[in-house]
Amino acid sequence: MKKAVVSICIVLVLLSCTLLLFACDDAPSRREIAEQCIRIHIRANSNSKTDQAVKLKVRDEVTEYLTSKLDGCKSKNEALGTLEREKANLVKIANQTLYDNDFEYKASISFKNEYFPDRKYDGYDFPEGNYDALIIYLGEGVGDNWWCVAFPPLCFVPESGSGEKIVYKSWVKEWLDKLFSNK
Repeated sequence: MKKAVVSICIVLVLLSCTLLLFACDDAPSRREIAEQCIRIHIRANSNSKTDQAVKLKVRDEVTEYLTSKLDGCKSKNEALGTLEREKANLVKIANQTLYDNDFEYKASISFKNEYFPDRKYDGYDFPEGNYDALIIYLGEGVGDNWWCVAFPPLCFVPESGSGEKIVYKSWVKEWLDKLFSNK
């Protein structure tokens, strides 16, 4: 009986390893990830507490505005077009936020294909590489920046309104849970 249990466990481990190899084989390359994403950065004027605080206020206003604009975008090109059309509005929003908070410097905006180091965002790994990015500069734009992924929209997801946390499911995890819960 023990031999049968050990044999079954070995088979299950080998099967799990095989499944993981196939799953890893389908993973997009570093270059593919960079090619499919659009990043957004808001670069503070400096690293002073006040400049960093207003950067976060600009972030809040910009993300609130862009949430509905990027919600329906189905492709990177569609999202790029939307961001290009909204550039003037984004500068107005950033400048109004700066003005409302008694800052004399202005915001500017640009699209760039820029190198970024490895980063994690909301549980996802974004490898180093060149990414298309919308960059909002506040004043000199030499302070620490806030960033997220504008497409696919990881930071511009509308609230569900129900207050419930979104739960993601994995059929592999469910299958393994079922497999190991039968005693």
